[in-house]
Amino acid sequence: MERASVLSDQSLSATVSIFASPTSWIESGALDQCRQVAALPGMRHVAGMPDLHPGKGAPIGAAMTSSVLYPFLVGSDIGCGIAVFPFKLKRPVPEKLATRFPDLDVPDRSFFDEADVPAGCTDSLGTVGRGNHFVELARVGTVFDIDHADRLGLAGGDLVLIVHSGSRGLGERILRAHTEVHGAGPAEDPAAYLAAHDDAVRWGSLNRRVMAARVADALGAEHEPPIVDECHNSVEVRDGLYLHRKGAANGDGRDVLVAGTRGTPSFLVAGHAGADAGYSVAHGAGRKMSRADALRRGKAKHTVEELRRTPVGSLVVCGDRQLLFEEAPTAYKRIEQVIGDLVEHGLATKVVSTVPLVTYKTADVEPRRRGGRR
Repeated sequence: MERASVLSDQSLSATVSIFASPTSWIESGALDQCRQVAALPGMRHVAGMPDLHPGKGAPIGAAMTSSVLYPFLVGSDIGCGIAVFPFKLKRPVPEKLATRFPDLDVPDRSFFDEADVPAGCTDSLGTVGRGNHFVELARVGTVFDIDHADRLGLAGGDLVLIVHSGSRGLGERILRAHTEVHGAGPAEDPAAYLAAHDDAVRWGSLNRRVMAARVADALGAEHEPPIVDECHNSVEVRDGLYLHRKGAANGDGRDVLVAGTRGTPSFLVAGHAGADAGYSVAHGAGRKMSRADALRRGKAKHTVEELRRTPVGSLVVCGDRQLLFEEAPTAYKRIEQVIGDLVEHGLATKVVSTVPLVTYKTADVEPRRRGGRR
């Protein structure tokens, strides 16, 4: 088993461990951000996952333990996570299913009871958002652990719906209320922040369930509860300290879907990470290009139509051309390398892989020509 690399700097108030192999793609900017976080007052330990990459002010793909609560280390999309739902369809044809996805940019209040919505925030419930969020119909590929997969009710060839989204405007309002007064400083009233944070985490989970119900209804599938639902932007109180996760999922005995790209497999893993890894595992492949770079390079290499059909033969539903380029598979690290690092460092074991059939990003609406004709 490989040991995590440790960044030593006597000026830091915390230790930094990076759980990635020497051949993994880890940008120096992400390592710099880990050091900056480690220098914050009260910080005890920073654990970088193999999908580590730079974020806005703090690294993405990190678990950060401190005696002080820092809301900016969680970010604005509190409760963002990935849920996996069993999905049963007769004779799934991707080309037909891609045209039947509902518009997940527009809420549909018929799929939830307003009385049950955390914080009473119903504005965007049941919507996916932008960025790296997605809803994906996938098929179980390789089964690595038959017994574990069987406990989850999964077998090779089964269909699953993978939903990646978070707390939308609610999380943004919570962070903005803090930063407008305290900037990147600590929470003045940790209990008040945690109460709002917990609402956003519950809202994010409900959001994923509502979207799954909407897609099941539109595609004529049986709707079932998720077999996996783990958020990767959160903070918890653990052993008297605050464990912040930004782009890192709870890997302490939990099952986690580590997302690849729309053109590669994803992997459902069993997490067994310890304290040195912040009890966390990676949440996805992790970006290796900024959005601006992906847009510039993608336009030079690909057409829009090329990006709508992926290397694994799946379809992408996305009416936002810029987003197609920004989220191209080439903008991300190799998911196989990320998973390999998790396994080599003893943070997780593979259960199954999933292969995309249809990935929904945003409604694919053809522009109307003059005269109203398509």
